[in-house]
Amino acid sequence: MPNDLSLLPGTMRLAAPGREKDLAALPWNPHASFPGVALKHLLTAADTDGAMSAHLVRVEAGCVLEEHTHPANMELHEVVAGAGTCLLAGDSVRYEPGVCGLMPAGVRHAVRADAGHDLYILAKFVPPLL
Repeated sequence: MPNDLSLLPGTMRLAAPGREKDLAALPWNPHASFPGVALKHLLTAADTDGAMSAHLVRVEAGCVLEEHTHPANMELHEVVAGAGTCLLAGDSVRYEPGVCGLMPAGVRHAVRADAGHDLYILAKFVPPLL
């Protein structure tokens, strides 16, 4: 199945006061519970004095980030590449570049990538997930 990583900028970096971080060099971490899902931890609580975290999430073509909740975290998705569907509190939302999805704390959600293309989401958490 095609990997849509080529749709992302070749150079991914985080510019912050007094420093930069090469995001492309960060490793992909397989999700512990959901096969075909991996994350790059772009920002963690250690980077933000405990304020937030940000993660690039890859859902491989045809795979599912199964329904789950974050009881204490608000989550914001920004679709950056690929396409799929988000099931958000029982409603189906089409995910494609430029679409954002808001998951208030405790709201059930799931994400499925379309067949044939990986789906990439920038997920931000307040308070931080990690």
